[in-house]
This record gives sequence, structure tokens and C-alpha cells, in this order.
Amino acid sequence: MSSDTSDTSDTSDTLVPLEQPEGRVQWSFEHAGRSYAVFTVGGELHVTDGACPHHGGPLAEGLVRDGFVTCPWHWYSYELATGRCRTAVGYELRRYPVVLVGGRPHAALPAAAPVRSWSEILRGHARQGGPAGGSAGRAPT
Repeated sequence: MSSDTSDTSDTSDTLVPLEQPEGRVQWSFEHAGRSYAVFTVGGELHVTDGACPHHGGPLAEGLVRDGFVTCPWHWYSYELATGRCRTAVGYELRRYPVVLVGGRPHAALPAAAPVRSWSEILRGHARQGGPAGGSAGRAPT
């Protein structure tokens, strides 16, 4: 199991079982409306966001070699152990810890944001003054 201790772990994490499809060393899954990718490298599991930070390519379909995953869309390459992009500065792949629960691997994923109604969203938006910091709806002076 990976000793991955990325910075996304906290007390509100949700533990999601990692069910490895037979014969697969990389796969994707969805949880709470988000896509994640899982990679087995050297006997360790690595869980990342499912979409490439560059332009959203499906990382679980990428090439994995020497501990790096390469996105199949534009060939951006990320180190699975750190999330560092070796193709371009400014891109980093978000990683999630893998923990054992009862001897079975689980991904420690951020808890899903609570569902808000449209009225709650609009009230919150109005309290913040709209998109221009309070100038929305005002006539120019």
C-alpha cells in the first residue's frame, strides 16, 4: 500500500473502498460527482484526480511508466508520488491518501460539499454583492 500522505487528508475525509478490477493496474471511479484515477505502481496504489489539470484528459487511460502517468490527450506527464508535472511549470496533479481499513485499501477523499438549493446559492451571492463586489444592479455614476 502507498504511504501517500498528501495534503488533502483531514478529519472530514470520506473513506471509499478501492475495488481493483480483475487484471487492471489502472482504473477510474466516481464519488460524489467527481472522477478519480487509481494506479498500481510497484505494488503501491496511488489515487489522483481523474482529469488532467492541463485540459481535463482522462488520466486513467494514460501511459504509466517509471512512476509517471502521461495524459493521453496532450502528453502532460505527472509524477504519481508527488503530483509534480514534468512537462510544464504551474501544473500539479492532486493526490489522495490510500489507507487500509480491515486490511482493504480505501481512498481518503474530501467529504462532498452539502447540496444547496438555488435560493441558498442566490442569497449567498446577494450577500457578497454580486460578481463585481457590490456594483451589480447599480447605475453608473
